[in-house]
Amino acid sequence: MTRFAAIDLGASSGRVIVSDESLTLTEVHRFPNGATLREGALRWDIHRIFHEILYGLAKAGPVDSIGIDSWGVDYGLLGYDGTLLRDPVSYRDSRTEKVVSPTIDRLGAGALYAATGIQPHPINTVFQLLADDLTGAATILLIPDLIAYWLTGEIGAEVTNASTTGLLDIHTRTWSDDLAGKAGIPTHLFPPIRHPGAPIGVMTPAHAPASCCRDAFPDWSAPVVTVASHDTASAVIAVPATTDAFAYISCGTWSLVGVELSSPVLSEASRTGNFTNETGLDGTTRYLRNVMGLWLLQECLTTWGTPDLPTLLRSAEEAEPFRSLIDAADPAFLAPGDMPTRIAEACRAAGQPAPRTRAETVRCILESLALAHRNAVADATTLSGHPVEVIHLLGGGSRNRLLCRLTAEACDLPVVAGPVEATALGNILVQARTAGMVGSFREIRTLARDLHSEPHPAAKTSAAPPGHT
Repeated sequence: MTRFAAIDLGASSGRVIVSDESLTLTEVHRFPNGATLREGALRWDIHRIFHEILYGLAKAGPVDSIGIDSWGVDYGLLGYDGTLLRDPVSYRDSRTEKVVSPTIDRLGAGALYAATGIQPHPINTVFQLLADDLTGAATILLIPDLIAYWLTGEIGAEVTNASTTGLLDIHTRTWSDDLAGKAGIPTHLFPPIRHPGAPIGVMTPAHAPASCCRDAFPDWSAPVVTVASHDTASAVIAVPATTDAFAYISCGTWSLVGVELSSPVLSEASRTGNFTNETGLDGTTRYLRNVMGLWLLQECLTTWGTPDLPTLLRSAEEAEPFRSLIDAADPAFLAPGDMPTRIAEACRAAGQPAPRTRAETVRCILESLALAHRNAVADATTLSGHPVEVIHLLGGGSRNRLLCRLTAEACDLPVVAGPVEATALGNILVQARTAGMVGSFREIRTLARDLHSEPHPAAKTSAAPPGHT
């Protein structure tokens, strides 16, 4: 029986998920994740993450291949001896604040967008590298590429994740040595580009970072293959679409809202509209806008001591609608810490009543997200000329039926919720294609639709009040 393992790393949790040849997913290990303040920066405990991955693989038992996906932009630096110089810094760290504006002023926002198709956002790898100490660095590896290196000893950069860095040429989908040189980033740091479906290597403990991790390796081996290693790219692969006229919302910590195109949109209106062009499977373009997402709710729950979420959502559903709203894309909400207070302050600053209860805060968040979803879908349609007849809301946010309903009402379009584990499913679907079980991208999409046996269509009504955008 053919079995695949997906290592699916999110900014708040990681998972090891296996599938049998029917592509039924089984989560064998889940672990919490999060950046903590260490050595003067918000850092990922990447050694603990790797140890958890090895534990999950050991629980999974022998598989035919392994694929890795994670969030984008963050990276580790290898020294010339192949060891990690220090734990990766989180994109939520403030270290890029002093380099973003001078770099954009020097290189030009329009020139950056024309070269990469990526919005110049403070979280982008290009700005992180400019804020980093590159002394002694031989290679940069994005998070899934670092895990792949520790599993196999092979160095490379998967293209869908590399496209988030702000350093990949949008036309050739290779590293832009010209842009890196103008920015002042050494081009020797960039490893070769690899594409989904390419073999990486065979799992071996030889390149694990420490003896404790080597001892934790499973007593079996398997090939590690390249998947669409950016989590949104994997999630979009798993859209159970019946038509090409769809928009997607990959909803978790972030809401990534957009459409799937055959080529990028590089117009000035697209740039000023805050849309980005990231690479998808088989050279497609993920044309999308970043919205803050359920990070807003997650941080509130952390501040409140993690209350019972289902009860809180039921109370939010009964709360007064559209009492107060926030800009869900406001960078003021990017950093961790006391989100309820920041939301209340934003409401007051906008001349709106601040939420009085937890339920009102949750209602404010979800309605604000739904309206941000509406604006992004409408703008994506206008700027790309791509028609949208249905919205697929993927990932953990698809469990939130109130958010699905509010999004459907705001967009006046049907919303199909799920799959919840879209990222892991997209990861596994690429492995299945590599193994010869499925052929073209269209066949992958058909299989994704067949596997999504219980879609939840939200109601199609319009409830956004006049004057709200």
